[in-house]
Amino acid sequence: QVQLVESGGGLVQAGGSLRLSCADSGRTVSSYAMGWFRQAPGKEREIVAALDRTGIITYIRDTVKGRFTISRDNAKNTEYLQMNSLKPEDTAVYYCAAAQVPGLVTNVEDYAYWGQGTQVTVSS
Repeated sequence: QVQLVESGGGLVQAGGSLRLSCADSGRTVSSYAMGWFRQAPGKEREIVAALDRTGIITYIRDTVKGRFTISRDNAKNTEYLQMNSLKPEDTAVYYCAAAQVPGLVTNVEDYAYWGQGTQVTVSS
């Protein structure tokens, strides 16, 4: 049973940093492709970053490239999204998701498992 639990969201000033964590006690992280998504009010859910099952191939959205980093700790069964130089437009609910498919997965509909989301608010 895959159970994803995000943590690490909060309120931060522009230019600050947050690290989101996604823990799952029901799976081996290396068996799943992993993604971080976000959804702002009135907008569609969008991919922010993704990591394939090997943990080697990554995708980072252009608007956060150079500021956000996705990583994984196999020993802790946890994935991370490190967010630096945050901007007000990064404000959204952030979700982690897992897909038991090969390769890099960037489409919302290809992810079978989702966390409950964590709010990130960046003040100007």
